[in-house]
Amino acid sequence: MGVRACVRTLSPPNLGIYHSNSQRGAFPPSASYGNYAKIQIMNAEFPEPVHESYRRHRKQRASQIILPIVLAAVLFIGMVVLVNIATFRDNGDVSRWAAVSTIWIVTPVCIAGFVFLVLLGGLVYLMVRLLGVAPIYTGQAQDFVHKLAIRIRRLADVAVKPIFAVNGFGASLKALLGRK
Repeated sequence: MGVRACVRTLSPPNLGIYHSNSQRGAFPPSASYGNYAKIQIMNAEFPEPVHESYRRHRKQRASQIILPIVLAAVLFIGMVVLVNIATFRDNGDVSRWAAVSTIWIVTPVCIAGFVFLVLLGGLVYLMVRLLGVAPIYTGQAQDFVHKLAIRIRRLADVAVKPIFAVNGFGASLKALLGRK
C-alpha cells in the first residue's frame, strides 16, 4: 500500500487552440484555459513490516544504538562531575586537573596525527617504488608518442599533397594566361 495521487486534468476549450493572436505561442498558457493538472494527495497509512530482519533490528536498536549513546553520555557527565568535585573542593589542585584535561584534549589529536604520518609514510614509500619503475615505462611511452606524431604528420602531408599539386597547377595556368 503506497501513496496514491488522484490526477485530474482540466482540458482547455477548443482543444488547446488559443482564442486570440496575442496568446498564440505564449508560455505558459493563461490559467483561464485550465490546462494544468491538479494533484490531490490521499492520506495513506503505512503498515509496519513484519519480516524477520525488521523485528531483529527493533530488538537490537536498544542494545546496539541507544545503550552505547546513553552510556557515553553518562560517562561524560560523570567525568565532568568528578573533575568539578576534585577541583573545587577545599584542597583542589586546579593546575593538576588542567594538565589532565589538556592530556585528554591533546591525545586524540596526537593519535590522528600519527595515523596521518603513517599514511603519508606509506604514500612516500609507494611513490619511491613507483618512481623506480616508472622512468622505464614513461620513456617508452614518450618514444611511442613521438613516433606516432611523426607518422601522423607524414600521413597528413601525403593526404594534402594532391590538393596542393592541383592548386599549384591551377595557379601556374593563371599566371601563364595572365588572369588574376
